Amino acid sequence: MSEILTKSRARNVFYGGSLFFVVVFVAMTAHSHRFIVNTSTAGMELTDEVRQGKHVWERHSCINCHTLHGEGAYFAPEVGNVMTRWGVLDDPEGAYEMLDGWMKAQPSGVEGRRQMPYFELTEEETKALSEFLRWADQTDTQNWPPNDAG
Repeated sequence: MSEILTKSRARNVFYGGSLFFVVVFVAMTAHSHRFIVNTSTAGMELTDEVRQGKHVWERHSCINCHTLHGEGAYFAPEVGNVMTRWGVLDDPEGAYEMLDGWMKAQPSGVEGRRQMPYFELTEEETKALSEFLRWADQTDTQNWPPNDAG
């Protein structure tokens, strides 16, 4: 014998289902919040110099050519792990010198090659940018993006 879905049964199914999914949503939100609050991906302290470097990165729109952890344009190399690739991750002064030398050598003048524009950064801005890139390199990205270059 088939049962008929009356208005009261339909209302009860609606309210019961809604309550069930609200409880599931609240539980998942609480779980996510606990995970996010207790888990940090930062491998290096977020200093004022790192913040300043991020502002340099944004002001010069570096992401329009470079990727940072897989986000951005693919015209120029990924820089999320550039300090590791250069071998200067644990050396702030070496990181600054490598970045400063690289940026001063741009554009290279090689015909037909992609060219990085020359940005007239101050020493302070270049140091801050190198600290931002060191900070980004030490961020735990949980192995994303896959990058065989380092």
